[in-house]
Amino acid sequence: MTAEGHAALDAELKNLKSVERPAIIQAISVAREHGDLSENAEYHAAKEKQSFIEGRIVELEDKLSRAEVIDLERVKGNRIVFGATVTIVDVDSEEEFTYRIVGEDEADIAELKISNTSPMARALIGKQVGDEAEVAAPGGARVYEIADLQFV
Repeated sequence: MTAEGHAALDAELKNLKSVERPAIIQAISVAREHGDLSENAEYHAAKEKQSFIEGRIVELEDKLSRAEVIDLERVKGNRIVFGATVTIVDVDSEEEFTYRIVGEDEADIAELKISNTSPMARALIGKQVGDEAEVAAPGGARVYEIADLQFV
C-alpha cells in the first residue's frame, strides 16, 4: 500500500480506539441503566455496534502489521506498476480516463483510485505509453490505449 493509504488506515484505527470505543462503552453503560436487558433495543444496538468496532480494530491492526508500504518516490520507469497514475483512452469511444493504481484498501473510484487487483489494473500493469490493453468488462471486452504514465 502507499504511505498515504497506510496513514489513512492508521488514522481510522486511532479514531476507533480513542473515540468510537469509549463512546460505545458509555452508550452500553447508559443502556444498562434502563433495566431489563432482554428487551432493551438500545442495549442490543450498542452491543452490535461494539462488536463491529472491535472487529474493525482487529482487521485494521492485522492489515497494518502486514502492510508493505511502497515509497512512490522511488518508483519510476516507463512501465505501469503499482502507484502509477495512468491516462487511458477507450479505442472505440475515444473517452479518456485517468486512474491511479493503489492497494485494495485505498481503492476509491470516486477519487479515481483503482485496486491493483482490479481487472483494469491487471490489464494495465506492465504496459507502456502507446500500448493497448484489453479489459474484460460485463458488456464485453474493452480495448484501451495507454496515453500517459506518471509517478506522482
